[in-house]
Formats: sequence, structure tokens, C-alpha cells
Amino acid sequence: MDKPRLRSAIGAARAAVSEDDRHTASVMTRETLLEQPWVQMAGLVACYWSIGSEPSTHGLVLALWKHGTTVMLPVLREDDDLDWAVYDGPDTLAPGRFGIMEPVDTRRGVDAVRTAALVIVPALAVDRSTGVRLGRGGGSYDRALARVGPNVPTVALLYDGELREDIPEEPHDIPVRYVAQPNGITRIVPGRA
Repeated sequence: MDKPRLRSAIGAARAAVSEDDRHTASVMTRETLLEQPWVQMAGLVACYWSIGSEPSTHGLVLALWKHGTTVMLPVLREDDDLDWAVYDGPDTLAPGRFGIMEPVDTRRGVDAVRTAALVIVPALAVDRSTGVRLGRGGGSYDRALARVGPNVPTVALLYDGELREDIPEEPHDIPVRYVAQPNGITRIVPGRA
């Protein structure tokens, strides 16, 4: 199946899940992530402010911030690349492009993601054998992931059933190293299905 049809099918499947079930799944994913020592020790985390039927990151961002972690959230630029700004509490967000909430803090530049000890990204699905993620098609997160060092954990948040084996890979795709779901965390080892 090609990427547009996969996006459509997974988007429809997400929309069919009740808000309560999505909330429960998001809480379980958040708690699973927060139990990981490499998450607890990350002093600077690049994350995102979820929208629509995505696994919610609102509680995760707040928990990390309350724990004393510096959290950067993306700011979508006109060229669809991602700038970054620091989250400093729920009152420091404002609608940006397309109504997506973003920090009002000083922009740190597209390369700020290089300084993160942990990078959490959205995805509709991830291929379990390659780590290639299916995003919304704009390429913003692939550009950001290309700037992340080889030893930095990169994590896509998914619902159960979205870690698949049929995600088409394109030359610009940058794989993630982990997938966090309500049922646990999967480390992606390329070539091992």
C-alpha cells in the first residue's frame, strides 16, 4: 500500500477509536516512557504538542517539565522545517501555523534539536524492521531527525497495532530508534523483523 492510502487508513482507524480509549492509551504510553531511566535522565527533551487523534503528549510534556527537564517543542516555519522553543508551562503556548500550539519563548533555530538528549516525534505508524515512520507527508520531522546524533534516542509514539511491516521507505526517510506504545517500548534494530 502506498503512503497516502496508509495515512488515510490509519487516520480513519484512529478516528474510529473513542476519545476515552485514546486517552487511556496515551496515559499508558506516558507512564511507560516515564519509567525508563534514559527518559528520566534526559535533561533536554525535544517533544511535540499533539493534535487531533495523535497519542496525547500534553501530560507527558507537563510531567517532564515538572520533573525539571527542559522541554523544547517545535515551531513550524514557513518552509515547513522545524524551529524549536522551550516550553515553560501550559500558559506559555499560543496557536501557530495551522492552529498548532507552540511555545512563545525565543526561537532556538532548526539546529537546536542537535542538543536534545531525547527526541520524541509523532507518527501514524512505524516499520518494525527499519524504523521508518509514516508521518503526515510534509517531511518536517525527517529534516529534524536528520540533525539528531547517532546515540540520541529517537522515539515515535503510537497506538497498539501501528508498529507494522509495510511502511514504504523513501530516500529522505530518517528512521526512529524506538517506538513507545501503551503495551511497552520497542527498540528498533534494522534488519531484524
